[in-house]
Amino acid sequence: MIIDTHIHLDDGRYDDDFEDVINRAYQNDVKRFIIPGADPLTLEKAVKIAETHENIYFAVGVHPYDLEAFDSFDFEKYLQHEKCVAVGECGMDYFRLEGSHEEKEIVKKEQERVFKAQIRLAKKYKKPLIVHIRDASLDSKRILLEEEAGEVGGVLHCYNADEQLLSLAQEGFYFGIGGVLTFSNAKKLVNVLPKIPLERLVIETDGPYLTPTPHRGERNEPAYTRFVAKKMSELLHKNIDEIENITTENAIKLFHIL
Repeated sequence: MIIDTHIHLDDGRYDDDFEDVINRAYQNDVKRFIIPGADPLTLEKAVKIAETHENIYFAVGVHPYDLEAFDSFDFEKYLQHEKCVAVGECGMDYFRLEGSHEEKEIVKKEQERVFKAQIRLAKKYKKPLIVHIRDASLDSKRILLEEEAGEVGGVLHCYNADEQLLSLAQEGFYFGIGGVLTFSNAKKLVNVLPKIPLERLVIETDGPYLTPTPHRGERNEPAYTRFVAKKMSELLHKNIDEIENITTENAIKLFHIL
């Protein structure tokens, strides 16, 4: 069995064939799904999906691109829901910073404030974190350590292959591996993957984005985690069944799902 630990099933691109997407996943042994809370505007949709599908869970969080939603967002209402398994995706992202140096620094400080607040909520409700990091490894790691986020742990979603983040494995963090691993230009991730402890690996799609080879250019979906598992098995010299079992056990342990 595979657990897709990061799939945006609340995205409108799944609306027309949602049940077909889930059925294709089941046919490919993908049996559990976690919808990250990236956009507060679609959170109610994610909750309804989780409530009507036994094997789908959700997380609640504010992505660093959606900072303006944080202060008016009622996190605690959702964190107490029985199908809520994590806080996030939250984190730091400097990729799209624009403006003067001073303007960029203001955005960075605001991202840090919102990230820290979500870490504290995760600790309060004893939920793991789904952490988004892009072009912000040093600050993200510093914040996770300063806030003692290892108390609840979490996953580095779409792990960016930055070796300085590998030590977070000793702080209770897992590494989400998705379709990027199958890309021809993913040499950095291919080289770093064997350095991640097996007991810290989980599989994700980040669908509808980052579709693995051989389906690049198409909408991503949970069934395609099979290609990620296959590539992992080749790189780690493990049987694909072993990769599926290890990553599933890791996801169950992290998110406390049955």
